[in-house]
Amino acid sequence: QVQLVESGGGLVPAGDSLRVSCTVAGRTFSTYTGWFRPAPGKEREFVLAIRRDGGRTYYAGSGRGRFTIPRDNDKNRVYLKMNSLKPEDTAVYYCAATTGSWPTGSYDYWGQGTQVNVSS
Repeated sequence: QVQLVESGGGLVPAGDSLRVSCTVAGRTFSTYTGWFRPAPGKEREFVLAIRRDGGRTYYAGSGRGRFTIPRDNDKNRVYLKMNSLKPEDTAVYYCAATTGSWPTGSYDYWGQGTQVNVSS
């Protein structure tokens, strides 16, 4: 059974940074691990993803230039590093993994989410 567990969310002032983590338990054979958050009119908004081999990171516009996704395969862990946080970044952030070939395709495994609150 594959389990993804997020942690590290919390309250942070606007302009500060925060790093949340996603620990993967079990064997996934995933090609991409990504981060999502709810958005108006969408079940999930793609934020960014990284290939399991670390070859490339894929960004959505909202996080481009501010968010990165460090990876530690030895610990079965990926992170969402958020810099220059804005109040509109407030959301529950979900970690997900896919065995597909496209970073914005259908994801197979999902975590429970971790709450990030950015104060003005």
